[in-house]
Amino acid sequence: MTEFDDTQALTNLQNLDSQIVGAIYDRYFPEVYRYVRYRVDDDQLAEDLASDVFMELLEAVNKRRGPQTSLKGWLIAAASNAVNDHLRKQYRRPVSELSESMADQNSDISTCVDSREDARVMRAALTLLTEEQQHVLALRFGQGYSLEETATRMEKNVNAVKALQFRALASLQRQIGEVIHG
Repeated sequence: MTEFDDTQALTNLQNLDSQIVGAIYDRYFPEVYRYVRYRVDDDQLAEDLASDVFMELLEAVNKRRGPQTSLKGWLIAAASNAVNDHLRKQYRRPVSELSESMADQNSDISTCVDSREDARVMRAALTLLTEEQQHVLALRFGQGYSLEETATRMEKNVNAVKALQFRALASLQRQIGEVIHG
């Protein structure tokens, strides 16, 4: 297949054709990874979760419960579920990781500390949003989807997505203010 055709890929995927599976992976892994990476702050974890989405695709197809109409939509929905499951598990059993890297001798340590603190504040604030708010922000800013594309993925109208995005950003701003000002 020179030009990737979703409809043809869906048809051939039902037969678990290895060439089609590889083509689907090559075509969609970067998008699934970007979506997951926007929601989790760890490159390796994002890669693992994104890979799990493709394993889930194969299992679903094998059980005749795979995507029927939109391959990309199914993959992003599965990625969203994988992230939500991971975040729920992490919430139940929080884990603190030690950094394996040492500070660069040439970098300004205060800048490094400030940027890490900013990232920590942002992650803390994001976890306080609803799953739907996190999802809309991940699609809009992590994936770079337009309002129309986001509305389609979330099965909402454009105005509902605008309102959800506005509430998510307002809540994020409030949460950041609360974390900073204690």
